[in-house]
Amino acid sequence: MILALDAMGGDKAPDINVEGAILAAKQLDHEILLVGKQDVIYAQLEKWSKKYHVSANKIRVVNATEVIEMGESPAIAARQKKDSSMAVCSKLVASKQADAFISMGNSGAAMATALLYLKRIPGVLRPAISTTFPTISGLCTILDVGANVDCKPEHLLQFAIMGSIYSKEVLGNKNPKVAVLSIGEEDTKGNELIFATSELLKKSSLNFIGNIEGGELPKAKADVIVCDGFVGNIVLKFGEGIAEMIIKLIREGVKDNPLCWGATPFLKLAMNGVKKKLDYTEAGGAPLLGVNGTCLIGHGKSNAKAVKNALIAAVKFTENNVNKKIAEEITKFDNVISK
Repeated sequence: MILALDAMGGDKAPDINVEGAILAAKQLDHEILLVGKQDVIYAQLEKWSKKYHVSANKIRVVNATEVIEMGESPAIAARQKKDSSMAVCSKLVASKQADAFISMGNSGAAMATALLYLKRIPGVLRPAISTTFPTISGLCTILDVGANVDCKPEHLLQFAIMGSIYSKEVLGNKNPKVAVLSIGEEDTKGNELIFATSELLKKSSLNFIGNIEGGELPKAKADVIVCDGFVGNIVLKFGEGIAEMIIKLIREGVKDNPLCWGATPFLKLAMNGVKKKLDYTEAGGAPLLGVNGTCLIGHGKSNAKAVKNALIAAVKFTENNVNKKIAEEITKFDNVISK
């Protein structure tokens, strides 16, 4: 398998991307393509190879002369910067020279370039960015979290289909429970989008359990939660902020209470488990579901650990043939949308 990593994407690029690739190369038996300004990348490769005392023989550099910056307009940048690191990654996957495209850069631009060069899976109306969210007993999948701020009911139905396949094939949920994110569990609560989406999901063969409130997300009541990208992105960013706050408050509480100092070693063990569960870097990247190729989009402030885990996640996504299964399932639901 060949993984194309946008070496220039993210707040700390290319440093963390090259380090993450080195770390992933130690674990994966796959080739990694570092795509970007080759002179800069070669210097970083030498630096991190020496630090970790590893050979970079599973890593190859592919030159790209342009960079899409974090603040650029996604649509304009995707069209105009045809030799950007993102565009080159997408072209490599489209031409079958790579099996996956991973970027920690401008998420809108990553999606735009993926759509431009990879296209959509036949039958998919709109691709969606999905993410895993920690629950009390595992993980749930939320989508969309930013790709589509305005949606129609048929879009959310397809999000549910794609999310269910991802939950089943990658997260191991045999019959994923699907819910619609709303302002109440009752059928009478919500807006027109929620009402119409629920009717479509009731007609489907998915394991639809109804509406779910925001406060119920961590309680593992559903495996797949669908919403438009406007709501989903707010949930995602709020969750990340809450996770950081919880860790910080616990640390400050222990520091300010002398009675806790004696139990610090034991608290640290418990804290490590909590931190790992809440840490977005564990997932690495969010898959863009619905494009005709593997594409994972990471957080702009990602570190090397997140990059490494995104590369590992891309392998698992590809090996489980998620896109092929999405293509097969989408056609089965055409009659639900048309009714």
